[in-house]
Amino acid sequence: MVETLLEWQQTRNLISPSTIPIIWTRHVADSLQLLDLAPDAKTWVDLGSGGGFPGLVLAIALMERAGAKIHLVESTAKKCAFLQAVIDSLALPAEVHCQRIENFVPTFPTKPDVVTARALAPLPKLLEMAFPLLKRGTRGLFLKGQDVGAELTEAAKYWIISHKLVPSRTDDRARIVVIDNLESRRPARRLDR
Repeated sequence: MVETLLEWQQTRNLISPSTIPIIWTRHVADSLQLLDLAPDAKTWVDLGSGGGFPGLVLAIALMERAGAKIHLVESTAKKCAFLQAVIDSLALPAEVHCQRIENFVPTFPTKPDVVTARALAPLPKLLEMAFPLLKRGTRGLFLKGQDVGAELTEAAKYWIISHKLVPSRTDDRARIVVIDNLESRRPARRLDR
């Protein structure tokens, strides 16, 4: 996967060029640490899959798990082409959904075990995008950087979040936000009006 990514990186911006020398730690190991937070999960939805982190890495790690499937959601056609090329070349248990997250998530037909995102959006916006899955009881695993405290404070204005912060194994400043329940603070709309 990394070899293919580096080939495609020459003509597409899949990852930050400054992270290429540390790709194994910064991207691959960073993605793999999610497996320990959902050891029995089979159905994963990765939002904003971009260069395949964490989605493709998880698909590779779960190749031998019976029934495992990773759904990669990405709206940029060039990135979708890259994701599909890797899936095809490695025969991964994954599917690319080349569409906008807000169109995909509400129509996903089953309850996935886990929804992930990495470097996609600030937490308040990310929770808005993932909410249709999280309200079904899906676990959220969101890789966040050093500003996670401020993002959680802002998100708490809009959401009641049952969460824990897990230190990243690859960056002392980063955390993984593990969400097991999410409720909106907005009042429900009355349909009888």
